[in-house]
Parts: sequence; C-alpha cells; structure tokens
Amino acid sequence: MASAWWQQGVIYQIYPRSFMDSNSDGVGDLQGIIERLDYLNDGTEQSLGIDAIWISPFYPSPMADFGYDVADYCNVDPMFGDLATFDTLVTEAHKRNIKIIVDFVPNHSSSQHDWFKTSRSSKDNSKRDWYIWKDAKADGSLPNNWQSVFGGPAWTLDETTGQYYFHQFDPAQPDLNWRNPDVKDAMLDVLRFWLERGVDGFRMDVVYMIWKHPDMPDHYSDARDVIDNSDLDEQHPAFDYPGIQDIFAEMRQILDEYDAIGIAEVWLSDEKRNAYFEHFEMPFNFDFLTYETRFKWDADFFRDAVEAYETSLPEGAFANYVLGSHDVPRLASRYDSQDRARQAAMLLLTLRGTPTLYNGDEIGMVNGDIAEDQLRDPQGINMGVEHTRDVCRTPMQWDDSDYAGFSTTETWLPVNEDYRVRNVALQDEDTTSILNLYRRLIWYRKHHPSLSIGTYQAIDVPDNIYAYLRQHEDEHHLIILNFGNTTQIVTFDGAGQIVMNTHLNRQDEIVNSQVEIASNEGVLIRLD
Repeated sequence: MASAWWQQGVIYQIYPRSFMDSNSDGVGDLQGIIERLDYLNDGTEQSLGIDAIWISPFYPSPMADFGYDVADYCNVDPMFGDLATFDTLVTEAHKRNIKIIVDFVPNHSSSQHDWFKTSRSSKDNSKRDWYIWKDAKADGSLPNNWQSVFGGPAWTLDETTGQYYFHQFDPAQPDLNWRNPDVKDAMLDVLRFWLERGVDGFRMDVVYMIWKHPDMPDHYSDARDVIDNSDLDEQHPAFDYPGIQDIFAEMRQILDEYDAIGIAEVWLSDEKRNAYFEHFEMPFNFDFLTYETRFKWDADFFRDAVEAYETSLPEGAFANYVLGSHDVPRLASRYDSQDRARQAAMLLLTLRGTPTLYNGDEIGMVNGDIAEDQLRDPQGINMGVEHTRDVCRTPMQWDDSDYAGFSTTETWLPVNEDYRVRNVALQDEDTTSILNLYRRLIWYRKHHPSLSIGTYQAIDVPDNIYAYLRQHEDEHHLIILNFGNTTQIVTFDGAGQIVMNTHLNRQDEIVNSQVEIASNEGVLIRLD
C-alpha cells in the first residue's frame, strides 16, 4: 500500500512574525513567506527540501498572545497581509509541491472577538453561553481553584455582569464553550472556510482542552501555578473528558472531505495521547519537549523514549517527532552545543516517523538575549523572564546585513547578536554547515524510504551510544549517535559506507563491522 505524503514528508513550522518582513515594519508577514518559498523547496537539492509548512496564527488579533488570541477566525490580520495574499501563498506553495498547514485555535478566542463582546454584554444575550461563565462560590471565592497555564487563577471577574469567565491561558483569551452546539458548528465552519481556500491541513492548538469537565469542580490537590501544561493530565480530569471524541469525529469527517490532515497539540501521557490517533494523523509527540525532558542529553533517555513510544503506538498509527517549536527554548541552546544540535538533526530526520522542524533550527539558531524590558510574551511577563518564550521567537537570520536580512528597520524582537556569523547566506556557502547537513539529511531521506516508512530496530551498543537500524525491502541503514565525551569504537554486523556524518566530512568512507565515532558525532551508514 502506498504511503501518505505526510508519512514520507518533512514539516517546517513558520512563526510568521519572525520569518521574513516584506514591508519594512519590523514584523514578518505572508508576503515574506512567499518570497522565501524557494529557500524551503525549489525542487533542487540546493533548497531545504521540506514538504509542508505549518504557519502559526496570522488571524486578526490584538496580539495579547501574538495571534493565539483570535479576533476573527476567517480573515488575515493587516499586519500579515490579507486574504488575497494568503491565496497567493497557497498557489505559490503548491507550485513548489509544498503543502499548507494552518494553525486552528479552537479552545479560546480573543476577548475582542465579536462573539465575546456580545457574550459579556449581558447575562441574557444570545451568545452568553458561547463562553464559560460562573458565579462566585457562596463564600465569595473563585468558581473553582483551576489555574491558568500563564500563571494565576483561570478566572477573571467581569464587572458588567458580576460573573467570572474562564480562561485557561491569558485573561484576554476566554475559553469557548464547546458544549454549546452553536459554538461547535461555528468552529467547524472555520475549518471549511480555510479548506475551501486550499489548505492541506490544520495544526490544532491545545485541542484536548476544548471539552471541560461538565461540573468544573476543584482540583483534587491544592491550587498551584502551572509552569508547563505537560502535567495537566495529572490533575483533576478537567480536560480530555468523555464526549470529546464525538467532536473529533466530526472534524475528521470534514478533513476527509478535502483530503486534509489533522495535527493535534496534545500534552498528555502516551495512553491518553494515543487515543487521538483515531481521528488525527499526528497527535504531536512531545516526549522530547516536556518541561522534564527538554534539556536531557543522554543516549539512554532518547533510546528508552523512542522504544516506549514505538511500543505504545496503536495498530496502524504512524509515529512523529518534534525537537523544537515556538513554545520551548531553542534546540541548540537546550543542548548547549552546535555539535549536539547537529546530532539532534540526524536523530530527528532518521527516526521512524514524520519530523517537524522549527524555523531557524536548521541554521543552529540559539536563544535570543531578551531583557526584562523587552519582554513581549505574556507567559514571560506574568511568570518572569526565565519563563518567556520570546527567546525562541527572535527574527530569522538570513544574512549579515542590518537586521539579519529579516527587515530593514527595528524588529519586533531584537535580532540575535550572533547573526553576522550565523545566518543562511553564510551557511549556504559552507559545505559543512548545519544548514547543509539539514539539506543533505532531508533530501537523502526523501530518496530512501527506509528512513521514512522503514522499520526501526535499536541495537546493542556501548554506553553513551544510541544506534538503530532502518530497513525497507532490500534497503538497510544504520544510524549511530555518540552522546559521550570520548571517541568510541562501535562494532556491528556487516559492512557498508558512510553516507554522511554530522560534520559532513566523512562521506563515502568504507566501514567493515566497526566504526570510530567521535564525541557528539553521528553517522549514517548505508549497509551492503
């Protein structure tokens, strides 16, 4: 049976504010993405070779959470362009065989959305039940002790009506009430709107949160600030409540009508996350990105995590992996090493499963240096600079001109100080750069199905080494990653040729039953 495009493809996340500014206002936009499509895939191996772009929100928004507070689900914020520009983006991307995946934000709207303005105007208006409103408890305390992911209570008092509204994130992001069938119908129509414009799928923001416990009782434990939503499933079963799958079934029906895919942002344990495979191609696998794991650099950790994930997958499910995003510190900074960032690239692009890259990781971008008075992220503003996501959202570094070729004027977040020595133009000319490593890995993966749809098998190796075999029909590849601080000799059955190593300086080297691997090096071997 032929595999689907997303099983063999590579997805590239674009944070539009920070990708490319086409009109010199310091903020990235849709036209900027159009201008850089050839960088992503022009059909030749000089481009990155990605198969789909996932674009973070570009909808009209007050930008309290930079687009994840949506004021109009069926339009484009003038900051990013207009619907005509979006249509051009879809057309130009499709010319290059690039799929378009847009961010769907179903859990909450902006407090400036007309729906919420109507809802808060009175207790008896037609849209009052489109959001979640509660009276204070008899003792005057909050309706329950649920906490916001951004810190503090998840309830805000509305002076007009004297009731509290619920917001799992910022107060400017009131949660929609999906138990109201009118809300459900309106949001499903949003999917249809963008599908009619030619999009190929959706990444669905915190979709597991849309269906709250019907009684919204207190958590069984004391209220506490939540600094990372990966542990929400350990609290009272406030989310992912029975009945949510019925909504997902309706979403699936719509997606199938347009041959589109669904990617679910699900920060839940394996067992709960795997239930989402019933209706979505990719419940995002964040095993490497939770607050407890995102800084781990250990061979046993990665091997055990992959083995556990592979073992837990439901029958017929296809794996996926993520190592970076707009919500976590930069990959190269988390692992505190460009050599390790190269290894992470080889890991991500040779495991069995769909990989998703985050823009800038392909040139080894590091966390931006954001001063407290430069904070823009509400999570950082509310919880402290150590929790800001601004550090991974600084502008893309295209060249060594002023503002890194991203813009011609002061940018919405400061450009990283290292942009003159770390940028696309410079790495384009360096045949051993991390950018060219990503290109080589992606294009090689594209032409060798063992690295996308092939089987996966970990092999026994010395400590601090992670090695695995990928096989499809008569094609065999061996990947060896040395996480240790010393050079090691790794033995294996058979012989072959090194296709590439993470430093791109060992191509075509013949190996026979053993290979020497330097500290923080990875090798990809084609076996005879």
